Amino acid sequence: MENLIYHISSETEAAHAQETGEYEPKAFAAEGFIHCSYAHQLESVLNRIFQGRTDLVVFEIDPALLSCKIIDENLEGGIELFPHVYGRLPMSAVVRIQKLSSV
Repeated sequence: MENLIYHISSETEAAHAQETGEYEPKAFAAEGFIHCSYAHQLESVLNRIFQGRTDLVVFEIDPALLSCKIIDENLEGGIELFPHVYGRLPMSAVVRIQKLSSV
């Protein structure tokens, strides 16, 4: 699957999502979307936002399994576009959850 998108989360939030069948990050209520990345963006996102964390996992998401909008945009004023999922994430769209090494 070449068109996967990725979301970084904590092991605790991922475990809760697996139990409930749906994922909603803490910032979702305020922002209304889930921050995601393409494969080539993961390393820079990890280094920029999650430095020093040891409790992380990455959701590998198949966009074809989502019924909500996915919009490529940059909300921080840069030129690189990131996929944002405008809805809660059904865990049925997550094809794999991978534990990440220390960042």
